[in-house]
Amino acid sequence: MKATTLRELYVQELKDLYDAENQITKALPKMMKEASSDELRSALEEHLEITKEQARRIEQIFENMGERLKAEKCKGMQGVIAEGSELLKEADDDDVRDAGIIASAQKVEHYEIASYGTVRTYAQLLGEEEAVQLLQQTLDEEKEADQKLNALAEDINVEATSGEGEEEEEQVGSRRSSSKSSSRRSNGRGRRAA
Repeated sequence: MKATTLRELYVQELKDLYDAENQITKALPKMMKEASSDELRSALEEHLEITKEQARRIEQIFENMGERLKAEKCKGMQGVIAEGSELLKEADDDDVRDAGIIASAQKVEHYEIASYGTVRTYAQLLGEEEAVQLLQQTLDEEKEADQKLNALAEDINVEATSGEGEEEEEQVGSRRSSSKSSSRRSNGRGRRAA
């Protein structure tokens, strides 16, 4: 749909957000299943319920406008979620996977914060006062979710680094022995040539 007025752009962006919320509703249970931290799983479960309510608020806004709500594919959220899914497949360590889940969830939150801030401003400019309140409520919830994820990340990211020192030592040790072998080989060749 081509937007030629701010109202049309507002409606289009709301439809995009509605689809984003539905994509998140499908993605969160997968993230919860992969999470090893009970606190992280609990935060994701809580946000799943909030996400469902946020989708209902968009439905209410459309109802109040007398508009038909038909979601438009949110390609931005689709990309963010696909990237997060890929990251989950690649992480072998539980703590590293949890850190990846938080990173992915925060990307989702930041996308939503930007989007809800924009549509709330459009609603203000268009005089949609009830929509402004509903969108502000959602925006506040997204910011709160991001803060909770930040707090969880402080512990989980530290736990994810716990094996880093050992792994680094193993890599340095293996580079040293590889370097000594290579040095011996080149010294041996040098002697033969002399």
